[in-house]
Amino acid sequence: MPFTLATWNINSVRLRENLVARLMADEAPDILCLQECKSPVEKIPLEQFQALGYRYMVARGQKGYNGVAILSKLPIVDAGGRDFVQMGHARHVAAQLENGVVIHNCYVPAGGDIPDREQNEKFGQKLDYLTEMRDWFRWEKPSRSILVGDLNIAPREDDVWSHKALLKIVSHTPIEVEHFNEVMEAGNWADVTRADIPEGLLYSWWSYRAKDWDAADKGRRLDHIWATGDIAKSAHSSRILRDVRGWDHPSDHAPVFASFDL
Repeated sequence: MPFTLATWNINSVRLRENLVARLMADEAPDILCLQECKSPVEKIPLEQFQALGYRYMVARGQKGYNGVAILSKLPIVDAGGRDFVQMGHARHVAAQLENGVVIHNCYVPAGGDIPDREQNEKFGQKLDYLTEMRDWFRWEKPSRSILVGDLNIAPREDDVWSHKALLKIVSHTPIEVEHFNEVMEAGNWADVTRADIPEGLLYSWWSYRAKDWDAADKGRRLDHIWATGDIAKSAHSSRILRDVRGWDHPSDHAPVFASFDL
C-alpha cells in the first residue's frame, strides 16, 4: 500500500486552517501529521479538510497550547497517546493503518532559551521527555512504525545554518543531540529524510524574528520523519516544501514529506 506522508508544525490549526487546506489541495499527501495545533480536539476545523478527502483523524488537543493531529485519506484507528514526563501536555498521538503500520506524531518540548536544567526548568523537561521516549522505545521495541513531528532538535552540523554559532543554542547543543540519538537507537529508527538527502544544508524552520527569513536563510532542521529498520528501505521521495514558509501569515515551519511503498 503506497502512501505519501507529511509532517508540519502548523502553529495553530484554527488560525491557519486555509493554509492546511491549501497544502491538502496542492500536494495531496495521503496522511498529514500536524503539531502545535493549539486547539481542543472538538474545535479542530474538520469540515474543509473532510471535503478535501481527509475523512479520518486521530488527535490529542488542549486549549491554546501544544496539540497533535493525524489527518488521513486512508482509514486509521487510534493507537494511543503518551504523556511523557506527565506534564499534562498533548504532545503525542499514534494511529494505525489497515496494513498494521503505526504512525507516531510527536511534538517534543522546545526547551526554553538557556541550555542548563539548573537555570531553566523547561530545558530539563525537554531532556527528561527525550529520556522517557528512549526508555519507552527500549521497552516496546517498535516494528513497522513511522515516527514524525517537530522534535525541536537539529542533530547534524548541516541541519543548522552555523554549527559553531549554534553549539550553545537550544536545539543544537551536544546534550540534546546525544539524547536525540539515544531515542533513535532505542527504537531502531532510521532518519528517512537524510537517507534520501544525505548531503548538504537542509532546514525546515526559520525564525519569525528574521526580517527576511528567505534571504537570511538562518534555518534549522527541527522536523523529522523516521521509520523503523524493518520498513525504512521502503521510504523514498523525501522533500521539504520551503516555499510554504513564504505563504501569507505562515507557520515558521515548512512541511516535510516522504513516500512509503508498503
